[in-house]
Amino acid sequence: MSSITGNERIAKVVTRPTGRNFAYWSITIILAFSITLSGIGQLMRYGGNVELVTTIGFPLYITNILGGWKLLGVIAIVIPGFPRLKEWAYSGIFFLMTGAALSHAFANDYGDYGFHMILPLFYAALSIASWALRPKSRKL
Repeated sequence: MSSITGNERIAKVVTRPTGRNFAYWSITIILAFSITLSGIGQLMRYGGNVELVTTIGFPLYITNILGGWKLLGVIAIVIPGFPRLKEWAYSGIFFLMTGAALSHAFANDYGDYGFHMILPLFYAALSIASWALRPKSRKL
């Protein structure tokens, strides 16, 4: 017969859902890498970024603003701590990407096979998935 003869405490074993953690970091790395490349491309006005912006009627200086915001958003999402800043960064990326898709749609600039709409909406979906899967330490 066993009995507890004192003020002993039972330690709880906290297990981390490794599958969820792996999914979070996989999606977040893909999102961060994609948005970083996009931001650098806009800041450097590399590739088709000039045509993408001018075709839909935006001034060219908007590439500096958008590129800078993208890089700052990625930094906020990846660094540890600052949960409120992460919330703002996720919402910023979501609104930036859905705004890009809508801007191209309103300008009738869908690209080949709707690429100018599909890619930003894919990034918006990645930001939602990363936000939803984030660990407790990164939540408010």
